[in-house]
Amino acid sequence: MCGIIGYTGTKEATPMLLEGLRRLEYRGYDSAGVAIVQEKTLSLVRSLGKLQGLEAKILRAPLRGSTGLGHTRWATHGKPSENNAHPHVDCGGALAVVHNGIIENHGSLKARLAGCGHGFNSQTDTEVVAHLIEEELKGLPSPDSPAKASETLLQALRQAVAQLDGAFALAVIWSQAPGCIAAAKSASPLVVGLGEGENFLASDVPAFLRYTRRVAFLDDGELALMTPSSCLFFGSDGAPIEKIATAIGWDHAVAEKAGFPHFMLKETLEQPRTVENTLRGRLFPLDDGILLREAGLPNELLRQVSRIHLVACGTAYHAAIVGKYLLERHARIPAQAETASEYRYRDPLIDANTLVVAVSQSGETADTLAAAQLARRHGAKVLSVCNSVGSTLTRCSDYNLYTHCGPECGVASTKAFIGQLVALNILALHAAVALGRLREGDALAWATELKRLPSLIEEALKLDSHVLEIAKLFWKAEHFIYIGRTLNYPTAIEGALKLKEISYIHAEGYPAGEMKHGPLALIDENMPVLAIATQSKVFDKIVSNIEEARARGARLISLATRGERRLEGKVDHLLELPYVSENLSPIVNIIPLQLLAYHIANLRGCDVDQPRNLAKSVTVE
Repeated sequence: MCGIIGYTGTKEATPMLLEGLRRLEYRGYDSAGVAIVQEKTLSLVRSLGKLQGLEAKILRAPLRGSTGLGHTRWATHGKPSENNAHPHVDCGGALAVVHNGIIENHGSLKARLAGCGHGFNSQTDTEVVAHLIEEELKGLPSPDSPAKASETLLQALRQAVAQLDGAFALAVIWSQAPGCIAAAKSASPLVVGLGEGENFLASDVPAFLRYTRRVAFLDDGELALMTPSSCLFFGSDGAPIEKIATAIGWDHAVAEKAGFPHFMLKETLEQPRTVENTLRGRLFPLDDGILLREAGLPNELLRQVSRIHLVACGTAYHAAIVGKYLLERHARIPAQAETASEYRYRDPLIDANTLVVAVSQSGETADTLAAAQLARRHGAKVLSVCNSVGSTLTRCSDYNLYTHCGPECGVASTKAFIGQLVALNILALHAAVALGRLREGDALAWATELKRLPSLIEEALKLDSHVLEIAKLFWKAEHFIYIGRTLNYPTAIEGALKLKEISYIHAEGYPAGEMKHGPLALIDENMPVLAIATQSKVFDKIVSNIEEARARGARLISLATRGERRLEGKVDHLLELPYVSENLSPIVNIIPLQLLAYHIANLRGCDVDQPRNLAKSVTVE
């Protein structure tokens, strides 16, 4: 999502900023802006839409100066608009801020600042930071030199950051400190590019790689103070720290992948952070109408809902099946998952008491859009679970629950699927609480475990080398069967889809109980079978299905909960995962299946990121 670029040096800043923003376009955005400081004057230009619009504005009224910030925004708080675009300024227009991330306590900060006389011009959480720094500057001595002004700005930023909850990569310029950029980081990436007589700041290395390959990555809690001739780093307590510069050896194309050979691998490894972004601010307290705050969905409407239809395509459909299980099991609302491409042609029963949940990464999938529009024509309310703010689906939905995964470049969805699963857990949890269908202790346990998900996914990712060894044994296979039960039946079909999408191996996922109804006929000593047998209420059943496949000579791979001994001697290859409740097991279990598909496709020499015949977003029927 959003991109940050900062420059301070001897060149004109505007062309450097625009070039940096162009190199960050792959991240996705809906608006852009730049701010420049020259001779104690701050100038600002922002534009809705693509960079061409911003460039056209600057062409009509050129910005001069050698220090500035640029930003491409992917909307979270506030719709895409020029007023909501970054940079944001303080009341006097002397200070400009750009920000990636989410300030969770912006509401309370805004109320306090408004009480102190600050006026706000946007719907964003970011604007609060500009006014907060302005307020902190009022309490500090007026600087009597540019050097003192830089120190004062850094101190005000440090004091402001101490009041923020959430994730942020922040960069600030101030008209009283020309030539200076101050920055702070917590949970969102920020990197400094160290040049000769110039320095850069960005959310990702490609923004400035043409000019320097010497970089220093900020860690959480750290601040930086940059001028053309120096870059100083500080801890959260204001004490100076030393950072060792790293030399980047990537070319531009590889740098966009952060050094990974493929976007799919990069995005798979980003999933702990993806989960953090989707969860942020959405769990506690459990009974304060969080669905209203986050999605606009009131509890009163949930109480009127007689059934839920979850509509989606491809990977999103598999997430929808998990959502169906969760909603029925915990919120006790009749729910059904529907393939969007079939939904509008089967004359579904829809009325004003139907809630349609449309799940889509892009928000532009033609069949899902058509299903949502059909539902609205029949009087149903539509909730989107979507990654793309401002997309067509979000505009035609009544309510929107965003996954905040950031742009996903690989065609085979990984982190977007995880984000959808997490968002559907959030929906089911809060719906169950709102309807009084879940005991307080059970709700608290579910929410607490959701908070642990990033570390659980990190544990699952440590299986990568083991998965690679298994891939080396099976990459020449031409068929694969995946089996699972209940919540892990959709995990099985998603694992099979990942494999067929990028390796071109014929793979099918089945509910394990259906093995005797046909698939057993396919099994012989050449057939790999992957069984999802982590702890669940149907564990004994899946073990029986494994035995069926084993008796017919299948080559068995199984996922199991760490420490489980009942599968020893029954399977050829065992991938052990950390314990997780059945509710969350699809989120952890899909990780090794994504890695297996990736490694097999790579070993077969396939185009992992752009598999043949497939597009990232299917915008035509």
